[in-house]
Amino acid sequence: MRISVMGTGYVGLVAGACFSDSGNHVTCIDVDKEKIARLARGEIPIFEPGLEELVIRNSKAGRLAFTTDAASAIGDSDVVFIAVGTPSGDDGSLDLRYVMKAIESVRDNLTRNATVVMKSTVPVGTADKAREILAGSRYTVGVVSNPEFLKEGTAINDFLRPERVIIGAETESCRRVMNDLYAPYTRSGSPILFVSNRSAELTKYAANAFLAMKISYINDMALLCEKVGADIGEVRQGLITDSRIGNKFLYPGCGYGGSCFPKDVQAVIHLGRQFGQPLNLFEAVHAVNERQKQQLFGKIQKEFKVLKGKTIGVWGLAFKPMTDDMREAPSVTLIQSLIEAGCSVRAYDPVATHEAKRLFESKVTLVGDAYEAIKGVDALAILTEWNEFRSPDFGLMKRTMNQPLIFDGRNLFNPTSVGHLGFRYFSVGRQSPQ
Repeated sequence: MRISVMGTGYVGLVAGACFSDSGNHVTCIDVDKEKIARLARGEIPIFEPGLEELVIRNSKAGRLAFTTDAASAIGDSDVVFIAVGTPSGDDGSLDLRYVMKAIESVRDNLTRNATVVMKSTVPVGTADKAREILAGSRYTVGVVSNPEFLKEGTAINDFLRPERVIIGAETESCRRVMNDLYAPYTRSGSPILFVSNRSAELTKYAANAFLAMKISYINDMALLCEKVGADIGEVRQGLITDSRIGNKFLYPGCGYGGSCFPKDVQAVIHLGRQFGQPLNLFEAVHAVNERQKQQLFGKIQKEFKVLKGKTIGVWGLAFKPMTDDMREAPSVTLIQSLIEAGCSVRAYDPVATHEAKRLFESKVTLVGDAYEAIKGVDALAILTEWNEFRSPDFGLMKRTMNQPLIFDGRNLFNPTSVGHLGFRYFSVGRQSPQ
């Protein structure tokens, strides 16, 4: 098929690269000329394992192209994916200006019958609005809702080997087009679930809100463990061996972040209010996560009493490993609190340094090595569970730090073992060694 993808952000770029890799001819469209020029040279603006290889291979094969010329690309397409941004307001509402502008561009530039696929995460009812706009075209245009379920760090594998594909489609022709498009990725038995547009739109929010709920649940339980003298690791084992509960997304820590969970939880809360249906559970999920992001700072403050003049080292800036995404990351919350308290911050992350420079400018000392980040610090805070942090040289750490003090927001180490090595160690939901 001839496909165009409007938007070269995380979702659009991954989708475009993967669709081209299965033999389709894909043109990715963006208004950012500099970004398009970089992509045409094979320079990837985000960190995602395997993505650069896909882009370069399919660009060289002539199956993947990048342009700012929306009219030409849309006019030559059988399928147009909408993957533009949907910025979130403080109340959880989404700004759909870019989505609607993209749909209007499709309407104005089509030269044949086509299928428009909503890949952006949008509120329930957006497909209906798109259908109204596209009714002004002289061509027959089907509207499909196809939410993405990509995890940053494993997005390529998630796309090529999906657990399921959700297709919201109202006509048989749309279902046929989408079935053909996703056939290469579902041959191993992954189901394509055909539902209504509105059900597809809501499924995206329902899935992410549920996963966020599991994280807030285990974090709330971790705080209770600290109060009653229990160990969240031991409690967790009792939970995950229950087949009704399972083990995924039940890891205590310093809160969830990223581009999806915070935004989607807020969006589903706003959706409930909009339709007169309060969603108290998800309001609590959000509140628990906001509180959890403050927990590590609270422990640091309690330990030092006076933070002004202290230097804190930070390991991990991205909201999770295998990505450079710092949107809503717990590290941002902690570092901002430390700076406001008068601390100096030395920080290291394997791939997110450029994002940290953009966010903090000269307010944080960013270094290229984990041990450089703890040189002369009064304490270390761990915010991201990168593998390289799991088995450090504790002897070198003791010699490098002003004092052997660790605040671990990801529970990377065994408290007893670290205590025997002479460290004072504070983690999440576990008792600190005396």
